[in-house]
Amino acid sequence: MEQKWPQEIWLVRHGQSAGNVARDVAEAAAGHMIDIAERDVDVPLSELGIRQSQALASWFAALPESERPNVVLHSPYVRAAETANILMRRLEREALLAVHADERLREKEFGILDRLTTHGIAHKYPELYEQRQHVGKFYFRPPGGESWCDVVLRLRSLLDTISREYNGDRVLIVAHQVIVNCFRYLIERLDEASILAFDRAGDVPNCSVTSYAFDADAGKRGKLVLRLVNFVAPLEASGTPVTVSKDVPAAPKA
Repeated sequence: MEQKWPQEIWLVRHGQSAGNVARDVAEAAAGHMIDIAERDVDVPLSELGIRQSQALASWFAALPESERPNVVLHSPYVRAAETANILMRRLEREALLAVHADERLREKEFGILDRLTTHGIAHKYPELYEQRQHVGKFYFRPPGGESWCDVVLRLRSLLDTISREYNGDRVLIVAHQVIVNCFRYLIERLDEASILAFDRAGDVPNCSVTSYAFDADAGKRGKLVLRLVNFVAPLEASGTPVTVSKDVPAAPKA
């Protein structure tokens, strides 16, 4: 029987972005708005984010050639595309089987809550803040935005594409914190409580790696088995600071 899944999938959160830095400054000052002019899609990496991406690129490049990614899929958002490009320069882009920006890997859309800090959400939209606390982040959909469940639905479509077009390949995915968590929900067949428990335990670090390898002996037809979770050793080994800032503002973890 033909293998359904890629041989390996690496999920990488982009390097620290200028938006991460601006958000930290706003939250520390108890401000209501994040001071950044670009659209969320256009926010670039910070200087540290570039260093983090370079450190991770060196780790991937040091893998045996037969174990390196040969397919790269990334979010079209600038910070993710920049991270992917830094990684691909070390992977020798011309040797890759496929490289695609896929809109299904975009950041979760926050609608009218975009660029608001936690304090800003509570101040400007107290009813929405209370509703989100009641419904929980998995199902809460801000006006004009998405819930985690909405993100999961678009990633189901992407997984179908990956299993159809890249079975047996080694796929590197560069995207965002919520994307990493929602992939975990799908691949590991988690429920709402489980994935939110992981989320409460800590943010996904910038340029961390969560990975899965295909095990033909697992399950009835073989399946993807978790290997690494929020792996940051490549950054630590190079002396590059590890950051876990959120991409966007959100109410406190439930």
